[in-house]
Amino acid sequence: QLQLVESGGGLVQPGGSLRLSCAATGNTLDYYSMAWFRQAPGKERERVSCIERRGDGTNYTDSVKGRFTISRDNAKNTVYLKMNSLKSDDTAVYYCAAEKWGLCAAFQADYWGPGTQVTVSS
Repeated sequence: QLQLVESGGGLVQPGGSLRLSCAATGNTLDYYSMAWFRQAPGKERERVSCIERRGDGTNYTDSVKGRFTISRDNAKNTVYLKMNSLKSDDTAVYYCAAEKWGLCAAFQADYWGPGTQVTVSS
């Protein structure tokens, strides 16, 4: 059973940066494609970014392209989301998710973390 825990959220001013981390326990992340989702109040959860098992492929939703970067360190069993040039529209709870043997093109989460709040406000 894989457990995921996000960290790194908080309050940041517009234009600022944050790096979210997703630490996994219970199994090696070598077997999992990983994704970051977010859900803002009153809105549906959306997928922000995804990274393939070996880190050899990534994708992003249009609204974060050029500002967010997903990465992974399988030796540390951790996935990251670096967020730059943050906007108020980025305010949401951010979740990491894992799919065993999955591909980002058809990602279906098997496991979820509890989420971390990101608030972008002056």
